[in-house]
Amino acid sequence: MTSKNHPATRGQRLPKSNHIVATISHISLRQREKRNGHRGAVLWFTGLSAAGKSTIANELEAVLFQRGCQVFVLDGDRVRNGLCRDLGFSPADRRENIRRVGEVARLFAAAGVFCLASFISPYRSDRDQVRAMMARGRFF
Repeated sequence: MTSKNHPATRGQRLPKSNHIVATISHISLRQREKRNGHRGAVLWFTGLSAAGKSTIANELEAVLFQRGCQVFVLDGDRVRNGLCRDLGFSPADRRENIRRVGEVARLFAAAGVFCLASFISPYRSDRDQVRAMMARGRFF
């Protein structure tokens, strides 16, 4: 098969599998949160480019880390250089970018970590979609 016809070629979607099975951890969220001393949650920073979202998120990360919290900043530039490097800035690509980072943020919260998410995220519908992914009371 040539790379031109390979299903992973950029621009093509891989077929969905019927064989995906979610695994269940032997460690519960309650156990993780007990060890961490806090609940996992997502704090979402949104605003215009260069408004200070990442600066505030990074400062808060340092404060929470010093207090013994499990915390991590997901930043738009970090994600665009890795997980979402295949996306542009069209409305559809922006939606997909936020959907992907929402899934990652949800995983952090499910692991009992404070996830500080710093993204322009201009569309309320995209932020609402991320909020809907989260367990109740874990998205701020």
